[in-house]
Amino acid sequence: MKKKLYEILYEDKDILIVNKSAGLLVTADRWDSEAPRLDKMLEELYKDKGERKIYPVHRLDKETSGLIIYALNAEAHKILNDDFQNRKIEKTYHAVSAGIPQEENFKTEAKLRIDGDKLHHTVIDEKKGKDSLTEFSLLKKFSRFSLLEARPITGRTHQIRAHLKHLGLPILCDNLYGNGEPVYISTLKKNWRGDKYEERPIISRLALHAHSLKFFHPISKEKIEISASCPKDMAGLINQLSKI
Repeated sequence: MKKKLYEILYEDKDILIVNKSAGLLVTADRWDSEAPRLDKMLEELYKDKGERKIYPVHRLDKETSGLIIYALNAEAHKILNDDFQNRKIEKTYHAVSAGIPQEENFKTEAKLRIDGDKLHHTVIDEKKGKDSLTEFSLLKKFSRFSLLEARPITGRTHQIRAHLKHLGLPILCDNLYGNGEPVYISTLKKNWRGDKYEERPIISRLALHAHSLKFFHPISKEKIEISASCPKDMAGLINQLSKI
């Protein structure tokens, strides 16, 4: 059965809210021109309907799953862009990290600078970096790992990933800011008796999911609150961690 790459959760004449799979770009990336792109898929969908252009409003990393907003006209696009710039749109993410924080609620304001390579690697730079703020809450702790909620107040590239690395809590399977290694049951459970040569990873992509959005509709001004549950790989990881 072919994996569904995205699901439209909200749609009207002005905006779309889409729940995307990991591995899918949300817009063009000059360093990764061959990767499947959600905006192109949506443009094809709307072209078949005889309708309109898709306007990206914000970004999600390719390996991050979850919620993304697109505008369907220039007016909605401008208003949503302004709302993001003015921090009027609330976003929450769920992440599974190595390590356990010392406090249940914490934050970091470490300044961030893009290093300029094709992977958009972001580094801590207190002199030349841009102001950055992420708030975190501990949702669940396991033996050596944590399920965290992240609330990025600013919108820097790889902000959550870079900030968690800075805090000593790298996200699992992060090949830029962690060790990038897939997670297997055999690595979690010392007494696991299965066949290591046939074992499949529980998760092999970045364990980060864009969980919820809260904002006012750009045209109607109606309050919109929407969330998307973790996909099967992250849910399976959390389930296995709960057992150790």
